[in-house]
Amino acid sequence: MSQLIDEVCGQTCQGVLFDLDGTLVDSVPDLAAALDEMLTALGKPPAGIEGARHWVGNGATLLIKRALTHEMYPTDDHPALLQHLSDAEGLFASAYERLNGQNACLYPGVSQALQQLQDQGLKLAVVTNKPERYVPALLEHLGIRQYFSVIIGGDTLPQRKPDPAQLLLAVERLQVPKAACVMVGDSRHDIEAARNAAMAAIGVPYGYNHGEPITTASPDRVVEQLTELTA
Repeated sequence: MSQLIDEVCGQTCQGVLFDLDGTLVDSVPDLAAALDEMLTALGKPPAGIEGARHWVGNGATLLIKRALTHEMYPTDDHPALLQHLSDAEGLFASAYERLNGQNACLYPGVSQALQQLQDQGLKLAVVTNKPERYVPALLEHLGIRQYFSVIIGGDTLPQRKPDPAQLLLAVERLQVPKAACVMVGDSRHDIEAARNAAMAAIGVPYGYNHGEPITTASPDRVVEQLTELTA
Protein backbone atom coordinates (compact mmCIF):
# COMPACT_ATOMS: atom_id res chain seq x y z
CA MET A 1 0.00 0.00 0.00
CA SER A 2 1.00 3.65 -0.41
CA GLN A 3 2.97 4.83 2.60
CA LEU A 4 2.35 8.49 1.74
CA ILE A 5 -1.44 8.15 1.58
CA ASP A 6 -1.53 6.05 4.75
CA GLU A 7 0.52 8.71 6.56
CA VAL A 8 -1.85 11.45 5.43
CA CYS A 9 -4.90 9.43 6.53
CA GLY A 10 -3.28 8.41 9.78
CA GLN A 11 -4.33 4.81 9.10
CA THR A 12 -4.53 2.36 6.22
CA CYS A 13 -6.21 4.28 3.42
CA GLN A 14 -9.13 2.58 1.64
CA GLY A 15 -10.38 5.23 -0.79
CA VAL A 16 -9.12 8.19 -2.80
CA LEU A 17 -11.39 10.95 -4.10
CA PHE A 18 -10.07 12.96 -7.05
CA ASP A 19 -11.10 16.31 -8.36
CA LEU A 20 -11.24 16.25 -12.17
CA ASP A 21 -10.40 19.52 -13.95
CA GLY A 22 -6.96 20.74 -12.95
CA THR A 23 -6.13 17.55 -11.03
CA LEU A 24 -6.54 14.62 -13.43
CA VAL A 25 -7.29 16.49 -16.65
CA ASP A 26 -6.31 19.74 -18.31
CA SER A 27 -9.71 20.49 -19.81
CA VAL A 28 -9.15 24.18 -20.51
CA PRO A 29 -8.69 23.78 -24.31
CA ASP A 30 -12.18 22.28 -24.64
CA LEU A 31 -13.76 24.74 -22.21
CA ALA A 32 -12.10 27.69 -23.93
CA ALA A 33 -13.34 26.56 -27.35
CA ALA A 34 -16.90 26.17 -26.03
CA LEU A 35 -16.78 29.56 -24.30
CA ASP A 36 -15.49 31.24 -27.43
CA GLU A 37 -18.28 29.72 -29.52
CA MET A 38 -20.78 30.97 -26.96
CA LEU A 39 -19.29 34.47 -26.81
CA THR A 40 -19.03 34.78 -30.58
CA ALA A 41 -22.68 33.77 -30.98
CA LEU A 42 -23.60 36.53 -28.51
CA GLY A 43 -21.54 39.10 -30.40
CA LYS A 44 -18.84 39.29 -27.76
CA PRO A 45 -15.07 38.96 -28.21
CA PRO A 46 -13.61 35.50 -27.50
CA ALA A 47 -11.86 34.87 -24.19
CA GLY A 48 -9.20 32.45 -25.42
CA ILE A 49 -7.22 29.90 -23.45
CA GLU A 50 -5.88 32.32 -20.84
CA GLY A 51 -9.30 33.72 -20.02
CA ALA A 52 -10.76 30.26 -19.57
CA ARG A 53 -7.78 29.11 -17.51
CA HIS A 54 -8.30 32.01 -15.09
CA TRP A 55 -12.05 31.45 -14.74
CA VAL A 56 -12.36 27.66 -14.60
CA GLY A 57 -12.69 25.65 -11.40
CA ASN A 58 -16.10 26.36 -9.85
CA GLY A 59 -18.53 24.70 -12.22
CA ALA A 60 -20.06 25.57 -15.59
CA THR A 61 -22.55 28.20 -14.42
CA LEU A 62 -19.97 30.38 -12.71
CA LEU A 63 -17.57 29.86 -15.62
CA ILE A 64 -20.20 31.24 -18.00
CA LYS A 65 -20.96 34.16 -15.68
CA ARG A 66 -17.26 35.03 -15.47
CA ALA A 67 -16.91 34.93 -19.24
CA LEU A 68 -19.89 37.24 -19.69
CA THR A 69 -18.83 39.77 -17.05
CA HIS A 70 -15.05 39.35 -16.68
CA GLU A 71 -15.67 39.31 -12.92
CA MET A 72 -14.78 36.40 -10.63
CA TYR A 73 -17.95 36.59 -8.51
CA PRO A 74 -20.52 38.69 -10.38
CA THR A 75 -23.86 39.44 -8.78
CA ASP A 76 -26.99 38.08 -10.45
CA ASP A 77 -28.17 41.61 -11.28
CA HIS A 78 -25.12 42.32 -13.45
CA PRO A 79 -26.43 43.80 -16.75
CA ALA A 80 -24.53 41.26 -18.89
CA LEU A 81 -26.12 38.38 -17.00
CA LEU A 82 -29.61 39.84 -17.14
CA GLN A 83 -29.21 40.27 -20.90
CA HIS A 84 -27.35 37.13 -21.94
CA LEU A 85 -27.22 34.40 -19.27
CA SER A 86 -30.24 32.41 -20.42
CA ASP A 87 -29.02 32.19 -24.02
CA ALA A 88 -25.39 31.73 -22.94
CA GLU A 89 -26.09 28.62 -20.89
CA GLY A 90 -27.74 26.86 -23.83
CA LEU A 91 -25.04 27.92 -26.27
CA PHE A 92 -22.25 26.77 -23.97
CA ALA A 93 -23.92 23.43 -23.19
CA SER A 94 -24.41 22.67 -26.88
CA ALA A 95 -20.83 23.57 -27.77
CA TYR A 96 -19.23 21.75 -24.86
CA GLU A 97 -21.28 18.61 -25.45
CA ARG A 98 -19.69 18.46 -28.89
CA LEU A 99 -16.16 19.55 -27.92
CA ASN A 100 -15.80 17.68 -24.61
CA GLY A 101 -12.62 15.59 -24.73
CA GLN A 102 -11.41 16.71 -28.16
CA ASN A 103 -8.39 18.62 -26.89
CA ALA A 104 -8.31 17.83 -23.17
CA CYS A 105 -5.37 15.79 -21.92
CA LEU A 106 -4.26 13.95 -18.81
CA TYR A 107 -1.60 15.49 -16.64
CA PRO A 108 1.71 13.58 -16.48
CA GLY A 109 1.61 10.40 -14.42
CA VAL A 110 -2.18 10.23 -14.04
CA SER A 111 -2.80 6.89 -15.80
CA GLN A 112 0.16 5.26 -14.07
CA ALA A 113 -0.93 6.49 -10.65
CA LEU A 114 -4.54 5.37 -11.06
CA GLN A 115 -3.48 1.91 -12.22
CA GLN A 116 -1.12 1.49 -9.28
CA LEU A 117 -3.67 2.72 -6.75
CA GLN A 118 -6.24 0.32 -8.13
CA ASP A 119 -3.69 -2.52 -8.06
CA GLN A 120 -3.11 -1.72 -4.39
CA GLY A 121 -6.80 -2.32 -3.70
CA LEU A 122 -7.87 1.29 -3.17
CA LYS A 123 -11.35 2.38 -4.23
CA LEU A 124 -11.35 5.50 -6.42
CA ALA A 125 -13.94 8.21 -7.06
CA VAL A 126 -14.20 11.43 -9.04
CA VAL A 127 -15.73 14.36 -7.17
CA THR A 128 -16.03 17.39 -9.45
CA ASN A 129 -18.02 20.59 -9.81
CA LYS A 130 -18.36 19.83 -13.55
CA PRO A 131 -21.93 18.77 -14.44
CA GLU A 132 -22.14 14.99 -14.10
CA ARG A 133 -23.35 14.37 -17.65
CA TYR A 134 -20.00 15.50 -19.09
CA VAL A 135 -17.79 13.36 -16.88
CA PRO A 136 -18.12 9.72 -18.05
CA ALA A 137 -17.54 10.57 -21.72
CA LEU A 138 -14.46 12.63 -20.87
CA LEU A 139 -13.01 9.84 -18.72
CA GLU A 140 -13.74 7.30 -21.47
CA HIS A 141 -12.13 9.47 -24.12
CA LEU A 142 -8.98 9.81 -22.01
CA GLY A 143 -8.85 6.09 -21.16
CA ILE A 144 -9.34 6.29 -17.38
CA ARG A 145 -13.07 5.58 -16.86
CA GLN A 146 -12.40 2.03 -15.67
CA TYR A 147 -10.58 3.19 -12.55
CA PHE A 148 -13.57 4.92 -10.95
CA SER A 149 -16.47 3.10 -9.34
CA VAL A 150 -18.11 6.37 -8.24
CA ILE A 151 -18.61 9.69 -10.06
CA ILE A 152 -20.09 12.70 -8.26
CA GLY A 153 -20.72 15.78 -10.41
CA GLY A 154 -21.53 19.38 -9.71
CA ASP A 155 -25.26 18.75 -10.19
CA THR A 156 -25.46 15.33 -8.52
CA LEU A 157 -26.52 17.17 -5.35
CA PRO A 158 -27.77 20.71 -4.71
CA GLN A 159 -24.49 21.39 -2.86
CA ARG A 160 -21.04 21.64 -4.43
CA LYS A 161 -17.49 21.90 -3.14
CA PRO A 162 -16.42 23.46 -0.78
CA ASP A 163 -19.58 22.07 0.84
CA PRO A 164 -18.73 18.56 2.12
CA ALA A 165 -21.88 16.90 0.79
CA GLN A 166 -20.35 15.60 -2.46
CA LEU A 167 -17.40 14.04 -0.62
CA LEU A 168 -19.67 12.43 1.96
CA LEU A 169 -21.87 10.94 -0.76
CA ALA A 170 -18.77 9.61 -2.55
CA VAL A 171 -17.47 7.75 0.52
CA GLU A 172 -20.97 6.41 1.19
CA ARG A 173 -21.12 4.99 -2.34
CA LEU A 174 -17.56 3.67 -2.09
CA GLN A 175 -18.62 1.99 1.17
CA VAL A 176 -15.51 3.06 3.06
CA PRO A 177 -15.14 5.16 6.23
CA LYS A 178 -14.38 8.81 5.53
CA ALA A 179 -11.48 8.66 8.00
CA ALA A 180 -9.89 6.08 5.69
CA CYS A 181 -10.21 8.32 2.62
CA VAL A 182 -8.25 11.23 1.19
CA MET A 183 -9.34 14.01 -1.17
CA VAL A 184 -6.88 15.02 -3.92
CA GLY A 185 -7.36 18.35 -5.67
CA ASP A 186 -5.83 21.43 -7.21
CA SER A 187 -7.91 24.20 -5.62
CA ARG A 188 -8.73 25.60 -2.22
CA HIS A 189 -12.33 24.45 -2.74
CA ASP A 190 -11.13 20.84 -2.80
CA ILE A 191 -9.10 21.31 0.37
CA GLU A 192 -11.89 23.21 2.13
CA ALA A 193 -14.41 20.52 1.16
CA ALA A 194 -12.15 17.87 2.68
CA ARG A 195 -11.76 19.92 5.86
CA ASN A 196 -15.53 20.42 6.05
CA ALA A 197 -15.96 16.65 5.68
CA ALA A 198 -13.31 15.94 8.36
CA MET A 199 -11.25 14.17 5.71
CA ALA A 200 -7.55 14.25 4.82
CA ALA A 201 -6.49 16.37 1.84
CA ILE A 202 -3.63 16.30 -0.67
CA GLY A 203 -3.01 19.19 -3.06
CA VAL A 204 -1.39 19.40 -6.48
CA PRO A 205 0.29 22.65 -7.57
CA TYR A 206 -0.32 22.58 -11.32
CA GLY A 207 -4.07 23.10 -11.71
CA TYR A 208 -6.63 25.90 -11.62
CA ASN A 209 -6.49 27.77 -8.33
CA HIS A 210 -6.95 31.30 -9.67
CA GLY A 211 -3.29 32.17 -9.27
CA GLU A 212 -3.04 31.17 -5.62
CA PRO A 213 -0.46 28.57 -4.54
CA ILE A 214 -2.23 25.46 -3.31
CA THR A 215 -0.14 25.67 -0.14
CA THR A 216 -2.22 28.67 0.99
CA ALA A 217 -5.15 26.26 1.47
CA SER A 218 -3.01 24.19 3.92
CA PRO A 219 -3.48 20.68 2.54
CA ASP A 220 -1.97 17.85 4.57
CA ARG A 221 0.52 17.22 1.77
CA VAL A 222 1.38 18.56 -1.68
CA VAL A 223 2.57 16.26 -4.48
CA GLU A 224 4.10 17.45 -7.74
CA GLN A 225 2.67 14.49 -9.68
CA LEU A 226 0.06 11.89 -8.80
CA THR A 227 2.63 9.10 -9.12
CA GLU A 228 3.95 10.26 -5.72
CA LEU A 229 0.70 8.95 -4.20
CA THR A 230 1.79 5.39 -4.87
CA ALA A 231 5.20 5.69 -3.17
